[in-house]
Amino acid sequence: MNMAFPFNLFGKKKTTVSEAEAKPKKKKSALREWIDAIVFAVIAATIIRWAFLSAYTIPTSSMEGTQLVGDFLFVSKITYGPRTPKTILRVPLTDNKLWGSSIPSYLTWIQLPITRLPGFATVKNNDIVVFNYPTDSTREGYMPPVDMKTHYIKRCIAIGGDKIEIKDGQVFINGTAAQNPPQMQFSYIVKSKQGINDKVFQELNISEYGYANDFAERMTDYQVWATEGQIAELKKMDFVKGVEKILQPKGQRRPDVFPQSEDFNWNQDNFGPLTIPKKGMKITINKQNLALYGMAITKFDWNEKAVIKGGKLYIDDKEVKEYTFKQDYFFMMGDNRHNSLDSRFWGYVPEDHIVGQAAFTWLSLDYKKSWLSKVRWGRMFTGIR
Repeated sequence: MNMAFPFNLFGKKKTTVSEAEAKPKKKKSALREWIDAIVFAVIAATIIRWAFLSAYTIPTSSMEGTQLVGDFLFVSKITYGPRTPKTILRVPLTDNKLWGSSIPSYLTWIQLPITRLPGFATVKNNDIVVFNYPTDSTREGYMPPVDMKTHYIKRCIAIGGDKIEIKDGQVFINGTAAQNPPQMQFSYIVKSKQGINDKVFQELNISEYGYANDFAERMTDYQVWATEGQIAELKKMDFVKGVEKILQPKGQRRPDVFPQSEDFNWNQDNFGPLTIPKKGMKITINKQNLALYGMAITKFDWNEKAVIKGGKLYIDDKEVKEYTFKQDYFFMMGDNRHNSLDSRFWGYVPEDHIVGQAAFTWLSLDYKKSWLSKVRWGRMFTGIR
């Protein structure tokens, strides 16, 4: 039984609970305050990076013209909806490697299923998209978890259900010529009466160029990667004898072009027709369809035990004669059409590999220049289209 006394037997004032709580708490040390601030900042930055915006850089020229090497981008995760993490044991605020090293920033001991939270839109034709490179693997053949694969940026040319075909470099979607990016580039042979000074290319903003071959007597022939507008300006110059677009003819098979099968005489300039897999799309399993869709089924469509043996598809040790896709896929291409490793070479991008939509360029550096001249001021805080 609890008893309350009206007075203090020992003559001392009794401390009540409210008085004890009123005593000032011990002040945190400066070190503790710094640690708390850093922990809060890391948690907040991790949440923002996961769900809203994340920064990326352009390391290659595959999007040259539209996005330049040295561009620093912000990518919107919320547009298509952020993905829940698959790999949770990782160093915060890193991608798949520790900063400035080749050391993995993650452990694969715990892997969770990926779920995409609601976003404002779905991936559409002509969106510029950042995604995890589907066939990313090490020399030993190890394929990292989806969210730890290398990031690529390309333009979405076709979405699930579209039929894509490329004829002499022109993309057709469902039989209609696709809208070409305004800064789309191809490679050309430029024949000149004399050697061309580097300043000529630089003034035209042509960053990729070189001699067309190694023969001394042909040092006046150049191969350049340029837009139609840049080529039109080159043609106006008195010393230019002629310009020829480099296109691989129809029917001339390029072995490294998807689906890397002798049954398809496709190349980067004449490709397809090919129907992009869509969730719910059903296909008959035959030799041709296994060449076109076999990797998607066995590697990316959430089948734990799917193999192709003797020209047949087996899932959970049972032969499958028809297959229905479980997610959407996309066909990605670089705007620099003759210098881009894209879906023409490695196939489709699964929906669960989509990271986000490129939003805007916040900084752009030209590494060939020095000091403040490195900064491309006109590209800072510009939208991406």
